[in-house]
Amino acid sequence: MIEYTLEVIPLPVSDIDRARDFYRDKVGFHVDIDQEVMPGMRIVQLTPPGSGCSIALGDTLWETMDGPTPAPGSYQGLQLCVTDIKAAHAELTERGLEISEPVQYTPEDGATFMHFKDPDGNSWSIQEYRRRATEPLHELLAEQRRQRES
Repeated sequence: MIEYTLEVIPLPVSDIDRARDFYRDKVGFHVDIDQEVMPGMRIVQLTPPGSGCSIALGDTLWETMDGPTPAPGSYQGLQLCVTDIKAAHAELTERGLEISEPVQYTPEDGATFMHFKDPDGNSWSIQEYRRRATEPLHELLAEQRRQRES
C-alpha cells in the first residue's frame, strides 16, 4: 500500500503579502517559499513550527486546480495542536494576535481549545494535546508502519 502525507494546504486569501505578514509575524509560521515559481505564478508557503504540513498562498494558484475557486475567508476550522495551550496563548498574544482565551470543555487531554481568524476570516482552532510532548505523532505513525510491515 502506498502511503500519503498531507503536506500543503492551499489557503484562499485576498492579499498575499498581508496574509504572509500575518502568518509570519502574528502566528509565527516560517516562510519556506516566497517566489514566482513559474511565469505569472507567485507562491508563498509557510509552515507552523514543528509541523509537517504547510499552507500555500498564491495569486494564480487556484487556476491550476479543477473546480471552483474558494473565496478568501471561506476556510473554517483549520486546526493546530500544541502541548501547552497557556504558553501558546501567551506567545501569540505577545506577538499581537487577537485570539480567544483557552476554553477547557472537559478535563481530558485534547479538550482545551482557543481560536483566531486571519485578516480574511479563515478560522483556526488551536487544541492542547499534552500527550504529544511524550508521543509525537510522527513517531506513532512510524511505529504503526513498522507493525504493519512485520
